[in-house]
Amino acid sequence: MKRIFKFLFKVIVWAVLVSVSLVMVYKWVPVPITPLMLIRSFEQSDNNLPKSWEHRWVSIDHISIAMQKAVICSEDQQFLNHNGFDLKAIEKAMDYNKKGKRIRGGSTISQQTAKNVFLWPERSWFRKGLETYFTFLIELCWSKSRILEVYLNSVEMGSGIYGVEAAAQYWFKKSAKKLTNYEAAAIAAILPNPREYKAAPASAYIQKRKQWIVRQMNFYGPLRLEDTHE
Repeated sequence: MKRIFKFLFKVIVWAVLVSVSLVMVYKWVPVPITPLMLIRSFEQSDNNLPKSWEHRWVSIDHISIAMQKAVICSEDQQFLNHNGFDLKAIEKAMDYNKKGKRIRGGSTISQQTAKNVFLWPERSWFRKGLETYFTFLIELCWSKSRILEVYLNSVEMGSGIYGVEAAAQYWFKKSAKKLTNYEAAAIAAILPNPREYKAAPASAYIQKRKQWIVRQMNFYGPLRLEDTHE
């Protein structure tokens, strides 16, 4: 038993060292690939589907303010105020899930970033625990601006489309820096199910959701990422 505990202790120590090192590297270095990208690629191969993989990293300075505001307003309006977890949103999601048939998440942008960059898409307490751990790390080590930058460059925004630059080119034939409010809102609107929904042409449901996001953007006011911790 003593040897087992010693071995487990070493595994935990190494896991912590590797995870912290990876978080620190990604504080400055662009994220080249994520577990989800690999999983989707394997799925395409297994199902004999044509391989589609578009991912182009751009700095946050090359992403329109409209796009930054659109994802905050649609996914996590308390992003600049919380430390990684929105307890009220989690409580609302839990209450909704008890009543409804569809599962609604209460994850913040920070939690989604942790999941997208370091983990795999699965509903389990183990994965959720790791997500909590990585969320704590990136909130501790990264600025809000960096979290948003990594999120916008890593999130799935269409079938085989990863990151806002690839999404902007795919859906609207323009760079992420030139996205308008309605174009940014259209991309943000499909995030709950990017492989099923289309940003353009938008369905009636996406059109309605897009209009709601634009209204939230208008109410939100100026985006001041520089006011957050570094």
